[in-house]
Amino acid sequence: MLLVVYPLRSLRKGLCRRETIWCYYISILNWWSVSHSQITRLYSRFTSLDKGENGTLSREDFQRIPELAINPLGDRIINAFFPEGEDQVNFRGFMRTLAHFRPIEDNEKSKDQNGPEPLNSRSNKLHFAFRLYDLDKDDKISRDELLQVLRMMVGVNISDEQLGSIADRTIQEADQDGDSAISFAEFVKVLEKVDVEQKMSIRFLH
Repeated sequence: MLLVVYPLRSLRKGLCRRETIWCYYISILNWWSVSHSQITRLYSRFTSLDKGENGTLSREDFQRIPELAINPLGDRIINAFFPEGEDQVNFRGFMRTLAHFRPIEDNEKSKDQNGPEPLNSRSNKLHFAFRLYDLDKDDKISRDELLQVLRMMVGVNISDEQLGSIADRTIQEADQDGDSAISFAEFVKVLEKVDVEQKMSIRFLH
């Protein structure tokens, strides 16, 4: 593990600026159990995407990733990397979003339950997935939002009538409070038997 005793002490005193690479390391170590060499490898991947060589990534940089370019939800996934109103993401923000997709290792399952919840926990993975559907960010998935995402996923392969039927059935099965929408709690309930930890995990360091 990377030891950053002096910068950590400075951070506690409010003397360490978040823009410094040491503070990036501190933040990353709070999210991931990774070594200095692993962070270096991920930083190398980040810089390879940074075509402008300015230390940040734009949406255009992400769109050059083949897997995202062909993913029907690629734009939604890319948007998740960018804070509201921002059009650039630095390495810290890049790592924070990627942390949601890190697999949960066996030794993490026994960690102190009173500590902060890791970004790759089941709950945080579900929150990330929920936000892909919640287009207007009102903490509910409406029928129209579900239809929009379904259209992104299937294109013109299914008729509007069929998509409408799928959306109606999905809402009906998930909606427990009768508001014709899916809340996060209802979303979690629907997926309670799905192995979200495995389906939303990518091994970046292997």
